[in-house]
Amino acid sequence: MSFKVVTDFENKIAEYFGAPYAVSVDCCTHGIELCLRMINVKTMTVPNRTYLSVPFLANKIGIDLKWKDEHWTDYYYIDNNTNYKVIDAAVLWKPNSYISGTFMCLSFQFQKHLSLGRGGMILTDNKIARDELKKLTYDGRVSDVPWREQNITSMGYHYYMTPETAKNGLKKLPEAINTKPREWV
Repeated sequence: MSFKVVTDFENKIAEYFGAPYAVSVDCCTHGIELCLRMINVKTMTVPNRTYLSVPFLANKIGIDLKWKDEHWTDYYYIDNNTNYKVIDAAVLWKPNSYISGTFMCLSFQFQKHLSLGRGGMILTDNKIARDELKKLTYDGRVSDVPWREQNITSMGYHYYMTPETAKNGLKKLPEAINTKPREWV
């Protein structure tokens, strides 16, 4: 199985959410981490009621953590002080809901509307950022050139979505699109 299926899945998710680009990741938290690292955020702010892996990122990547008392629905902003805003949209499932000028991070964890057991996606309208994020997910490499033929010029992480997960996503996507999502409160 090739990584073409991953690209196909990214394109379908981008189309559904109305984003120009999507970058698949192994989980939503890693997608958020890559965005925070890429734009070199110094402080992140999260609601008191969120999935714990998100605030744990502050310690992991050495940035300041601020808590806020916010009752949120569908998504919340993690960083609102840079040109490109980072959004935790792990529970969001609405067509054409991408917010321009942001990195919106989605989750396909087993409890989410498109349940793949694992995986996530970063939505963006910035092609340069998309290309950099893609390299970050593949250990600093590009996915369409054999690794032995590449000279690594940037840091990367082992956060890519497997072709098997993407194939499962493509299979389940039509039903997810045609099913009303649960409300997260």
